[in-house]
Amino acid sequence: MTLSADQTVEALSAAGEPTRLRILSLLAGEELSVMEMSRILNQSQPRVSRHLKLLTDSGLIERFPDGARVYYRLSHEGWARRLIDTILDLLADDAGEADHRQLDTVREERQAAAASYFERVAPEWDRLRSLYVSESAVEAALHSVVGPGPFERVVDLGTGSGRMLTLVGKKARMSIGLDLSQNMLNIARANVSRAGLDKVELRHGDIFATRLPGESADLVIVHQVLHYLADPAAALAEAARLVAPGGRLVVIDFAPHQFEHLRDDHQHRRLGFSDTEIAGWMVEAGLTPLAPVALPPEDHGAERARLTVTIWSAVRASEAARKTA
Repeated sequence: MTLSADQTVEALSAAGEPTRLRILSLLAGEELSVMEMSRILNQSQPRVSRHLKLLTDSGLIERFPDGARVYYRLSHEGWARRLIDTILDLLADDAGEADHRQLDTVREERQAAAASYFERVAPEWDRLRSLYVSESAVEAALHSVVGPGPFERVVDLGTGSGRMLTLVGKKARMSIGLDLSQNMLNIARANVSRAGLDKVELRHGDIFATRLPGESADLVIVHQVLHYLADPAAALAEAARLVAPGGRLVVIDFAPHQFEHLRDDHQHRRLGFSDTEIAGWMVEAGLTPLAPVALPPEDHGAERARLTVTIWSAVRASEAARKTA
């Protein structure tokens, strides 16, 4: 897409202000809420919101509500990203250093709170997760989505208690589970051993940088992980990178909901994801999305029944399909 002269001037005018340049630099790292940017920039929320509106109106950034909060990210439009990249490349290397140090502090606080939560709840993880959705329904649907196998290699990112590995491990020649919580990994090891699986490797690892070879797994699972993350799109891109030709990525998470208390009580950052959002990320990562499977509430009398779980899946074209395309 090309821009008219007026559109070009509007975009440059929107970016051409010190605070708005700082905002673009911050959003180049990850999506952020108004509250987070206000803290990092040390400016009032109304003032930051005015800058964000100008950047949004120009098409340089995107605004998306998530429950009671609003988040912002760089535009997905190619022209906007090229313009932003050019502007940021021209900035001095030390420009925005203080902002990014403050952003690192915000990230560290988030990570510490999440780590503390997961270490605390690890012994009761499966029970807590079942408060929100029927695990038996999810597991039955998962078997239908992934098929009978066999799989050469299964990778479970954010494996938690290892439940996904115990479900599909018998269909796999070998499996790998990654998690940042050592307590969770210990529980996963016990569960995997109890299930009689001996070809499972459990590693301390980061979903954003797995250090696993690209296109090396024919099944990659991301189960109830994305809603904890500051940059779910980046995590999904890393998961997609691991999918081998002919392989499949399966993402299981909540559909959009309004339970704000989950942010404070259970460290949820995002209140679910839409089909369009997940499918868009899958396409950007080079995969072909398949039809999502929604598991709606079973019982309107309980909190857990008011949350819908969706299973999204996508495939990477096989080598034969690539050659004939």
